[in-house]
Amino acid sequence: MTETILGILEEGRAREKEQTLFYRALAAEAEACGQEDLSERLNALHADEQHHLSRLTARILEFGGTPRVIVPRPTEAPAQEEWEGVARSREESEVEWYRGALEGPLDSTTEDLLQEILESEEHHCRELGGKWMSA
Repeated sequence: MTETILGILEEGRAREKEQTLFYRALAAEAEACGQEDLSERLNALHADEQHHLSRLTARILEFGGTPRVIVPRPTEAPAQEEWEGVARSREESEVEWYRGALEGPLDSTTEDLLQEILESEEHHCRELGGKWMSA
């Protein structure tokens, strides 16, 4: 069971890394265009996704595993007028993935973690805003 859980955690890490890079690219673009409110909103999403990544990594370490090096694909920010549609689609994919991951064989601590991240991703999907993760 531990190997299965570690596989789920690693897949989650890879997904979250992609999300962090996506929102970081969008935030940088918004900042470069002088859109401070949008940049702050995107940075909040980035912070939540980074927190997800950190929590998943910590859980692997708690199992005594060694987190894999993540080699992300290049990330390009969509056009400013398209970012919300692209982001919503990505967040819907995250929600679907976490729901599926929660159906796997999990220990209670990992299940609680994935459930907490799922709830954050559901907020992201609905509101395209961040700051849903507790410290």
